[in-house]
Amino acid sequence: MVNSTVGVIFSNIHDENIPQLSRQRTMASIPFGGRYRLIDFALSNMVNAGITTVGLVTKYNYQSLIDHLGSGKDWDLARKDGGIILLPPYSDETDTPYTNRLEALKGITGFLMRRKEDYVVISDCDGVARIDISDVVRYHVENHADITMVYHQEVGENDSPYFISLTPDDTGRIKSLQINPKVTGEYNLYVNIMVITREFLLSIIQDAITRGLSSFGRDILVKNVNTLKIYGYRFNGYYAGVKSVQKYYQHSMELLNRDVRAELFGARDIYTKVRDSAPSKYSEDAVVKDSLISDGCIIEGRVENCILFRGVKVGKGSVIKNSIIMQDTVIGSGVELDCVLTDKNVVIRDRRHLAGCEVEPYFIAKGRML
Repeated sequence: MVNSTVGVIFSNIHDENIPQLSRQRTMASIPFGGRYRLIDFALSNMVNAGITTVGLVTKYNYQSLIDHLGSGKDWDLARKDGGIILLPPYSDETDTPYTNRLEALKGITGFLMRRKEDYVVISDCDGVARIDISDVVRYHVENHADITMVYHQEVGENDSPYFISLTPDDTGRIKSLQINPKVTGEYNLYVNIMVITREFLLSIIQDAITRGLSSFGRDILVKNVNTLKIYGYRFNGYYAGVKSVQKYYQHSMELLNRDVRAELFGARDIYTKVRDSAPSKYSEDAVVKDSLISDGCIIEGRVENCILFRGVKVGKGSVIKNSIIMQDTVIGSGVELDCVLTDKNVVIRDRRHLAGCEVEPYFIAKGRML
């Protein structure tokens, strides 16, 4: 079944959720966990399921994403037939980039028509999870579903600007869908991963074009929930939705929990671009506790409860706590940081004292010097 499945990944759909980190890159290429990008999770889930052709829908700011993916060899997708196929942000009929998911799907109908696979797995890049996509496809086929939506049970309020809550019946068929409802207590969150029959997807896209529909969620899913065979696949593992910079910080820091790391990076690999960096170097005075330290770092100070990406330098006498420091950031001597989130290539000069809090980390944009 999975051998007859093609993947489609949206790289830009949720950029507005976390503008601090997506001003110069796509949502898909936001760094995560010291060495990964958000797209690594969606792409690895597909590769682990045996999917060998993935269409990547882009829009803007995707140069860093292309640099990260390269030929696709790190995901075993450097292939003459299939592999990673970059899809433009507009169709043959228009030179205007898409503004929503349905317009993007209209723009890739040529790609979908040329494929021979029976099923399409559609995924966004706003979630961190290790999901068995082959099991989702199997569930879709066994239920003879038109659409299968993956969901995760959440508790509490949702602060995302756009989300879908769903309610399945005892058989798994979805009986109601709500967009941005007021939620309290437990609810079922659609995690923006879907399996759909390819021919059926083409037919609803053509119908949307004919009728001038504009929203995939409202005009297709919600309005047809009682007529289409839409099933929900419940995912019970670890899921982290990156809906804001606060959620990015929170879920990043969860990686310091050994159980979370074991579940996320356990039985099946999460692949990423391999770099031949030198090992990290620690001076005699360095102290590191409860932290994730990537390759190529030079640490001469104290680091506690932090995530350091590749090539970070921490000067003598500096104390870095509860912070996420991205690639090639240089921290001078005598610096104190607490609950700080830096983008790449930041320079923090000597004796600076900066602090945020867990719900509002102090953010420093890419390339800044303080």
